Order: sequence, then C-alpha cells, then structure tokens
Amino acid sequence: MKTLTRFLIVCLALLMASDIAVAQRNRNLLAIPDVAKKDIICFALYTVHDGTLKLTAQLYPLSSDDPRTVRLEVEKDGKWVEVARTNVIEQGWTAPFRVENWDDTQAAKYRVRHGNEARYEGVIRKNPVDKDEIVVAGFTGNSIMPAHGGDISRQDIIDNVRKIDADILFFSGDQVYDHKRHYAAWLKFGRDFGPIIKDRPTLTLPDDHDVGQPNLWGESGKISTLSGAADGGYSQPGVYVREVERAQTSHFPDPADPHKIGQGIEVWFTNLNWGNIDFAILEDRKFKTGPAGRVPKQGPRPDHINDPNYDPASVDVPGAVLMGDRQLQFIDAWAKDWQNAKMKVALSQTIFCGGAHIHGSANGRLHADMDSNGWPQSGRNRALESLRKAFAFHYAGDQHLATIFHHGIDEHRDAIWSFCVPSIANLYLRWWEPLEPGKNREPGSPEYTGDHLDGFDNKVTNYAAANPEKMPAGNILNTRAAGFGVVRFNTKTRDITMECWPRNVDITDPNSQQYAGWPRTISQFDNFNPPSWGKLGEVTFDIADPVVQVIDAKSNEVLYTVRANGKSFTPVAPKGKTFLIKAGKDQPTKTVAKQARVNGAHIEAKLAD
Repeated sequence: MKTLTRFLIVCLALLMASDIAVAQRNRNLLAIPDVAKKDIICFALYTVHDGTLKLTAQLYPLSSDDPRTVRLEVEKDGKWVEVARTNVIEQGWTAPFRVENWDDTQAAKYRVRHGNEARYEGVIRKNPVDKDEIVVAGFTGNSIMPAHGGDISRQDIIDNVRKIDADILFFSGDQVYDHKRHYAAWLKFGRDFGPIIKDRPTLTLPDDHDVGQPNLWGESGKISTLSGAADGGYSQPGVYVREVERAQTSHFPDPADPHKIGQGIEVWFTNLNWGNIDFAILEDRKFKTGPAGRVPKQGPRPDHINDPNYDPASVDVPGAVLMGDRQLQFIDAWAKDWQNAKMKVALSQTIFCGGAHIHGSANGRLHADMDSNGWPQSGRNRALESLRKAFAFHYAGDQHLATIFHHGIDEHRDAIWSFCVPSIANLYLRWWEPLEPGKNREPGSPEYTGDHLDGFDNKVTNYAAANPEKMPAGNILNTRAAGFGVVRFNTKTRDITMECWPRNVDITDPNSQQYAGWPRTISQFDNFNPPSWGKLGEVTFDIADPVVQVIDAKSNEVLYTVRANGKSFTPVAPKGKTFLIKAGKDQPTKTVAKQARVNGAHIEAKLAD
C-alpha cells in the first residue's frame, strides 16, 4: 500500500512538473521583449477605402519619458514628407492614423516614426483596379501552443504570400489565443506576420479567443457571468474588449453604422472596396444571443446537443438574434450598391451552418453546436437571404476544419457558397463526417459530400472537407489539417477559385498538393441560382457591365441586384410570377421590362445617354 501511495505521489509530482513546464514555456512565448528605442514600433496595418487611408501602428511599451507622438511619412519625389501625426493610446500602445484625399492610383512608400530613432517602413499599394485577378489569402486559428505545432515558424506562410503576391490578407479570427494577455500575444502576431502585413491591406477580425473567451455570443455587449459564456455576453471587462478591437480593427474603413453597445464597446462592421471587389466586413458574434436559459439543455453544455432525436425547431426560439437588425440593414443596403464594384464578398468569423460532426477527438460526435452560425436557424436564414441578393461569396474561418459548402434555405443550393479556411495551427480538431451519404453527389466524390441537413436541419451541400487524421502523428501541423486558404477573384470572367493549402509546402511548385477537394472554381452567379428557378428572357444592353435589378412585380420585393458581365444578362427567377427588370450604368435607374416571365422574350435595353 505504501509503495502504491509513493508511486501515485511520484506520478502526481511528474504531472505537476509537466504542467508547470508547459505554463512556463507559454509564458516565455509571450514575453514582451525589451527592445531598443529604434525598434519600438512592432508593426503596422492599413486599409485604403473611398479615398481614405487608415493605418494603425502597434508599439512596444513606452517609458515615462518617451514622446507620445507618432508621425506618418510618405515618400514623394525621393523625399520623405509627413502626412499625419497622432498620439499614442497607452492602453494597448496603438497609434491610429487617418489620411483623407489619399491618391490610390499609385503606390507609395511609407514610414512610421517615433522619436529620433524608430522607423518602420512599408508600402501602401495602389488600388488594383487594372488587375483581372484579385488574390486574397485567408487565415484563422493562430495558436502558438507547442503541443500541436503552434510554435513552428510561420516563414512558410510569409514565403508563399510573397510568391503569389496576395492583394489582401484576411485573418478571420483567433489571431490571439491567450485569454488574458492579448497585448503580448498581439505583439507576437505582429512579429510573425508583420513582414507581409506592412505591404498590403490586411483585415483582422477579432473572434472569441481574441477577446478572451472560448466561445462568444456577444449579445450586444452584456456581461457574461457563466463559465463558458453560453449565457451571452463578454467574459472580460469592456475595457479589455475595447483594447482588443482597437488593436485589430482601428485601421478598418469607418464603421457603416457607428454606435456603441453595452460596456461602451463599439461596432466595426463596414465594407472595403478594393480592386473592383466590394468586401462586407461582418461581425457575426457581437450581437448573437447566448443559448443558456433560452433553449432546452440537451447535452452536457448549454450550447451542445447530443440527442440526434431532438426537434431542431425547439431551439429556434423567438427573439434569438444572430446578426442584429442594424447590421442586417447594412447588408441589405450594401447588396444594392454596386458603385465601383464588379463582385461582392462577405468576410466574417465563421460560416452559416453546423460545419462539423465530430469535435475534439475521433469519438467526439456532437449532433449540433450552437456556437456555430447554424443557430439560430431563423437568424441564419435571414443573413443568407440578404447576402444572396448580392450574389456574395462567403469567406470565413474558425471551425478548425476547412470546408466548401453551398448553402440552402428553402431548397438545397438556393443561396451562397462559403469557404472556411483551415487553422494556421490547429488547437482543436473537428471532422465533417455525416452518418448518411450525401444526396446528389458529384460522380466519384466522397460520401460525405452532397446534399445534407446539418444538426439544426439547415440545408447544406458539401463539396470538400479537409478532415484531419483520426490519430494525428508525424508532421504535427498537416496531420492536424493545418494550413491556409487562397481565393482568386477574376473580375473579368467573374470566376471564383478556392485553394486550400497545407503548411510547409511551396504553393507555386506544380508538385505541391492541396487538400482533397481543392481547388474548386465557381461562378459569381452561382451564389444565387436556385435549382427550381427558371430563366427570364435574355436582356441585351448598349453599354457594357450595367447594374441589373430584378423586382417581384406584385410584392415590389427586390430579388437581387448584380452587375452584369458584358452586354448581355439572362436573369433567373421563380416560375409562375412576373418581374420588373431595372438597369443602369452604376445604378438600376431605368425600367427595361415590366412583365418579365420565365422563358419570356428577349429584351433589348437602351441605357446609353
């Protein structure tokens, strides 16, 4: 008995020592270096939209006698010219700049300066409106934990982004995993990715781990009091959340509907027009209702449903919010506005469905997860209804599992497509593994593809899933299905090509392999082409690429607004109804048909002045 007791004590001591060692290693990873004055600027992020440059410089901590002013200079005719200066915000040590009347028709070298020694240089790119293909590199899940390869260098990502010369970087969330030291982890993020961020527009969307909690149902800024935060709201104080959002989003274009929610937290949903593509930057966590106390608990956690026989309608409770009314109003207006835009893209934290069946480990089957945007179903459908009216493609992350879905509301495949990118380093494994083969699969495709219902009875069609190995081993990154995404938007053909790459490969090498199911190319117009609809008569125009709007003649509801490609367009619409068709160079101001029907006659529209 004494021997067993000694053995258990030794085992416990070894476990405690191991835990202490891991904790110490993690602390070392997030140690804030004591840098020289010349290196006090860690990195800088920027966007340019509608003639306004917004750039945020991230500084290391300043000493009490350091100046609090930071300057922004650009090179003009071989000389450095100051164009803005700003005061440092000490909580988080950020320096946000704003320069209006920015000329985006040419590139400009810039440098951020602090004091007499510190200089940080980069390039503000010209707006690539002359390019046919806009390349957006997408990332999520930037864990730094060594246990699953998080401490492995990001140099492969840096090299690949430079090789493809990405036009935009999109980080969908979880740039930071430490729940109490965002500032220290954000500095490390900047040291890792700053070399590519400094030279191109970058969007960093804060998600749950960024603001210091495992899941986020923000519920318009309320305070969460439940472990796991399933009661809705924020676990960290509002001042912490505001610091996180200031660091990660203050360089975004101005908010579309600026206002404050609970705890003084601001909103940042907006749009970025770059390269003739209009990107909606969405917050799909901030306004979402928490499930605890509102829906029947049907698993060990308020947000997990383990009973496959439950009634999905029972959790779609009245009053449950996903996107929030004001954000939906923004999306509705954005969907109709095609000024300087040929294509529309929605960027958000995660996809609008339950995109995984197995969570954590190979035997962790979960029927439904209310942390996903598959819940609440009514909110999910309302968001898809708005986005499909713009033929918007959805680019997102968070799921720890790369997927391609074509979403459905009333029928399969009647809404938008989504691409969820893989994690940079995969902290938490998930698998898309339905129990029944999908219907209407493509020939030769895996059984997990095809038409399915997710755990909330949402209609989804899967085309690819980068499932990790059931027992990850060997290369700790790629057996865990780590990687990143690349989407190529061709504004000339209106094609969208999705690529999904594992880590530590040269993506320009013809021998490098993407995850199974990629690449896949779709048309912009596939984002709203329900199988049950038919074609109205072809419309031809006397100008190229007009904006076209289709309206239900009886209800006056706008079905959709889109920019045609070329001098002809064949609208799709429900059968058995009549429709108005409007068109114009940049706005649909002229009615070109009043009683259009499926299989109707050709329409000739004269739009030139």
